[in-house]
Amino acid sequence: MPGDWPHLRDIRKTSTFRLTLALGGAATVGVLLLLLIIYSLTERELNGRSDRILRTEIARLAALPEADLPAEIDKSSAASISGLNHFGLLSSGGRWLAGDLGASPPLVVGHPYERDDGPDVRGPLRILAMRTPGGALLMVGRDVRPIVDLRGRMVEILVLSGLFVAPLLLAAGFAVSLGPLRRVDRLQRVALEIGSGRLAARMPIEGRGDELDLFAGTVNRMIGEVERTVDQVKSVTDAIAHDLRTPLTRVRNQLYRASHDPAMAPADVVRIEAAMADLDLVLARFAALLRISELEASGRRQGFAMSRIDRLLDTVVELYCPLAEERDVALRWRGAPPVRLYCDEKLIFEAVSNLVDNAIKFAPEGGGVSIRLANDDGSVVIEVRDNGPGIPVDQLQAVLRRYDRGVASAAVPGSGLGLSVVAAIVHLHQFALELLPAEPGLRARIVAPVEAQQAR
Repeated sequence: MPGDWPHLRDIRKTSTFRLTLALGGAATVGVLLLLLIIYSLTERELNGRSDRILRTEIARLAALPEADLPAEIDKSSAASISGLNHFGLLSSGGRWLAGDLGASPPLVVGHPYERDDGPDVRGPLRILAMRTPGGALLMVGRDVRPIVDLRGRMVEILVLSGLFVAPLLLAAGFAVSLGPLRRVDRLQRVALEIGSGRLAARMPIEGRGDELDLFAGTVNRMIGEVERTVDQVKSVTDAIAHDLRTPLTRVRNQLYRASHDPAMAPADVVRIEAAMADLDLVLARFAALLRISELEASGRRQGFAMSRIDRLLDTVVELYCPLAEERDVALRWRGAPPVRLYCDEKLIFEAVSNLVDNAIKFAPEGGGVSIRLANDDGSVVIEVRDNGPGIPVDQLQAVLRRYDRGVASAAVPGSGLGLSVVAAIVHLHQFALELLPAEPGLRARIVAPVEAQQAR
């Protein structure tokens, strides 16, 4: 129904939703990469500054006599007011000699390295160690807690950004997809109307000038041209049928009177009756053409009301029982519980009568025609089934066109317009006409959706 809330699975499949996620994801990745680059440059700069301080301090201490190192290291440790610098001196045997920094593992000599908390000192440190000429181990450390804190903050920002941005992107994707999906739904419904034969319907244009409006405008122009062409063809056909019906009827009447002239030779009477039969077929076709045009053009609704379809089928069966008996065809109808449809009862009677008439024509002698009224998959279904030759699957839709009777109908008299009349009536009611193989035979179904009935 128009205005229904679209299903989430439909929204997920829309190009707008996927494009929103793609662009949002790309933007998020770009921001995260920018943050990562900023962090990397900041970390490298801070580490470079710490390394320069470490190298300066260790060069200063290495320039002192080795005997003066314990006192100088203790002095330097005590003089570090900020608490960021640490010093240590170990003997060649690993015994602590001076300072506030021990040789907790890992130990790397000659290159700055980082070390977490140890038993000798707190905090993450960046340490530079070197051996003195006497074999003692001289160490200078600098607290790098700001860098570690910055690293933690960056991880925290990345995680929180992901947790916040992901739902935001999904919500944005759903929000921006909702409108286009509803517009596509409206376009689809109009397309179904046009496909069912209502060529006067037009795609809705909202005036935004976007791709959907452009598409709708193009389709509307195309449908306008198709409607104009179809109207021209129908007008010509209807004009011919209308103009020729009256003179042909007069000709038939004259032939009828001539055939009953006592002076007419029997052989001439036979020829006249054959000509009258041909004229009857032509007049029947003209009548059917005009009937289809009337149904398609009028869109009449004044005859619509709630009608008992089970009673209607009782009447149809009663009407066609004599014809079925004459052709030795078993017409089966078991009756049905009361079923009501909002329809034009006379038109539905005409449609079902056409289907039953066709089924009796095509059923073999001694064969059968069954009528069924049921509720299938939320629809009221009127089914007429015969065990005749049926229609090849590739011709099931073609026989709904005017004059197309299918290859199996060549030996059966008819105008080739009966199913077209049924199709016009069904389209007028916005029902569906289904032709299905019955193996053997044909199943013709008029399907009326219950949901559409309840909306009326």
